[in-house]
Amino acid sequence: MTRALYTAATGLAAQQFNTDVIANNLANVNTTGFKRARAHFQDLLYQTVHLAGTPSSVGTQVPSGVQVGHGTSIVSTERIFTQGSFRQTENQFNIAIEGSGFFQIQLPDGSVAYTRDGSFERDSTGQIVTHSGFLLQPAIQVDPTAVNIEINQQGIVTQQLADGTLQGVGTIQLTNFVNPAGLQALGTNTYRETAASGPPLTGNPGQNGTGALRQGFIEISNVNVAEELIDLIVAQRAYEVNSKSIQTQDSILSTASSLKR
Repeated sequence: MTRALYTAATGLAAQQFNTDVIANNLANVNTTGFKRARAHFQDLLYQTVHLAGTPSSVGTQVPSGVQVGHGTSIVSTERIFTQGSFRQTENQFNIAIEGSGFFQIQLPDGSVAYTRDGSFERDSTGQIVTHSGFLLQPAIQVDPTAVNIEINQQGIVTQQLADGTLQGVGTIQLTNFVNPAGLQALGTNTYRETAASGPPLTGNPGQNGTGALRQGFIEISNVNVAEELIDLIVAQRAYEVNSKSIQTQDSILSTASSLKR
């Protein structure tokens, strides 16, 4: 009698989670290198009253069974790694990835993380770091007195000193994964490899399916505000429908409890 209440409750919880995911996408519409997420649902177990094909008499069988479901649940939140638009910054330490791949950085605990956020700076020692101070790996250290830094599409970093001398500093490498959607988001625009993502495939830009670098640009979020707002409206309507199911079942229970013998 109360199955509909619990079934509708799973729908409410699922749509609440869905709106949380959409809200996070919208909140990060201006986050450099952010990749939008999408919630995926699956139906829950079914109660089977009669199996399809059950004999109904001698030589006959029912063509379809009798089953009733128990609602829905969140099965995954997929990260969508489509290319975001580029924004020119005229900062020589800002780098965008055109294509697949991630920058490799070192976290304070010594572990390795990956990011699409190429808005780098140099610290007091001349090392290229993220806005959070995480070191780019492999480490690139430029001369603090260098007047110009050039980074080509293949990741080769060249510095020009005050006397006009050109020096090679190193090569920025990119990392790719067989399944980028399997990466674990850590916050601070970083990801960590998991068993689902597969091992990191690191090399120079253009290798292992990675893209090219664009100096003086950053990749902005791939969130489409109009699409997210439409998804939000759909989630709201689904929430309202599930709420209506609860109200209807409550009305039925009230009617049943008020019956007189």
